[in-house]
Amino acid sequence: MNTRTNSNSKYILTVALLAALILVASAAGAAATAYRVAQGDSLFLIARRYGVTVGAIRTANGLVSDMIYPGQILTIPNQASSNPPNWQSGATYTIRSGDSLFLVAQRYGVTVSSLKAANGLQSDWIYPGQVLTIPSKGSVPPNSGGGGGLPSGGAWNQSDVRLLAQLVTAEAGGEPYEGQVAVAATVLNRVNSHLYPNTISGVVFQVIDGRYYQFSPVLDGRIHNTPSSTALDATTRALNGWDPSYGALGFYNPSKTSNYWVRSRTITRVIGDHVFFK
Repeated sequence: MNTRTNSNSKYILTVALLAALILVASAAGAAATAYRVAQGDSLFLIARRYGVTVGAIRTANGLVSDMIYPGQILTIPNQASSNPPNWQSGATYTIRSGDSLFLVAQRYGVTVSSLKAANGLQSDWIYPGQVLTIPSKGSVPPNSGGGGGLPSGGAWNQSDVRLLAQLVTAEAGGEPYEGQVAVAATVLNRVNSHLYPNTISGVVFQVIDGRYYQFSPVLDGRIHNTPSSTALDATTRALNGWDPSYGALGFYNPSKTSNYWVRSRTITRVIGDHVFFK
């Protein structure tokens, strides 16, 4: 009788230990996943694939930029840890070297415009050691113009995104990633300016006096080519508030144009072969 009881006790204990080990293994698997970067990947695409934020992946891997390379092994945090545990209304964040408003906004799941409004910022310039107030998600206002934000009222659809990505592919397919985002942001800046049409398609297809096309790919038909995955990613980044053009309303390649008017405008950035201007 005692022998049987001891055997049952050992069996129950063994089952309990196995169950505990399975739970620990499951928790460890849920806590992080290893992912090998493939050709054409970006942090944005990987984050979307796993349902986490770009900021969470950057934090989990100690990245100071969005640059990744094929073959690199990334740790993917679970969704529960994607947002900082101390995220709340009135939370603060101290700027570190390599940060930008866009990256901070991504990390906390808010918009650049709401960060600027919460901290009284007039531009996207920040500096290491600066303390920012993080607004609550419920208080995030819609983007309302400038800075590469969303079209007025946030009204855009998949056709708008695809069209903008097609333009980015045609105009900046060989440019650095930041330059592709800047081209998309420039179009959005026009959408938000009273000087231009207030829709993405209106800006892209604008023709002045029936003969002055604003974008050469519209004139030569390249606007209809299939957008690249990188251009789609860059377009999404611009729609989410990143404006590396610094508010530009246009851009040009100085080796391909001698137009006096564009060359007389105020330059905001030079990225790759493109000069961005207001």
